[in-house]
Amino acid sequence: MATGTLPDAGQILNSLINSILLVDDELAVHYANPAAQQLLAQSARKLFGTPLPELLSYFSLNIGLMQESLQAGQGFTDNEVTLVIDGRSHILSLTAQRLPDGMILLEMAPMDNQRRLSQEQLQHAQQIAARDLVRGLAHEIKNPLGGLRGAAQLLTKALPDPALAEYTNVIIEQADRLRNLVDRLLGPQQPGMHVSESIHKVAERVVKLVSMELPDNVTLVRDYDPSLPELAHDPDQIEQVLLNIVRNALQALGPEGGEIIMRTRTAFQLTLHGVRYRLAARIDVEDNGPGIPPHLQDTLFYPMVSGREGGTGLGLSIARNLIDQHSGKIEFTSWPGHTEFSVFLPIKK
Repeated sequence: MATGTLPDAGQILNSLINSILLVDDELAVHYANPAAQQLLAQSARKLFGTPLPELLSYFSLNIGLMQESLQAGQGFTDNEVTLVIDGRSHILSLTAQRLPDGMILLEMAPMDNQRRLSQEQLQHAQQIAARDLVRGLAHEIKNPLGGLRGAAQLLTKALPDPALAEYTNVIIEQADRLRNLVDRLLGPQQPGMHVSESIHKVAERVVKLVSMELPDNVTLVRDYDPSLPELAHDPDQIEQVLLNIVRNALQALGPEGGEIIMRTRTAFQLTLHGVRYRLAARIDVEDNGPGIPPHLQDTLFYPMVSGREGGTGLGLSIARNLIDQHSGKIEFTSWPGHTEFSVFLPIKK
């Protein structure tokens, strides 16, 4: 390039890290720079002429509002647009501008990392705020547990059919587990008794418990990675975490029913609480319900925040606290028709 000359517009657009699209009023793509092609996982040739919403599983952009702004001769900006491509969610800042030739210029900048960082900071503040409240409520929970356990023991002796004792034994076991959990919540914030075993043992106990509550129109699918290594964890605490998440998913599905998937995978080269781990266990709980309302997503781990009438909003707050004690993390993605909570636990080898 000669001194004092500028590169042409095509060179500039092709070198940008932000995604640039030229679309018509039907949002059909007429140009996509390399960053946009990578984001949409399509070549320029395949993108050409295809309406943008048809390329995506989900697109949160308020298209009507954008078109109203452009028709009024104004630009349009949405600092948090969610789009889903091939099952992957992306959070973007989108700017739209009408060009002199009538085309619409869309610029999309990734916000995933900034949002994730902001969420982690917010969740840390939530955890500190929640701790005193949870410990206070734990006192109220502990007293009825003794009566519940005693009643189940008396019922076991009075049952005419010994086979029914299996059900009262579940009540006794769960009362003991909750009592131990409450003791830990009331005591010093230290990890419980960790054992090294497959996380699938805990997952199967959760499946057994939840299966008793499943209506006929809800399917619970297990998708386990058999190669997942054993890891040190407190089985009671992790059971409580997964139980809270799966029950939330079940309640979110509502009377319409649907599907819940419990999935395990190995995560590689993951940083948790500032420490880099070569391996970590990932446990996903996915449902195809209506999704978490956007106005709840930033405060979802606060105690007393619930999208369900009558919900206490404590389940996720407790879950995050317990996962934090395991040096792990819990995060989620959600849009209409899809919610997925992911628990990450380090495999310390």
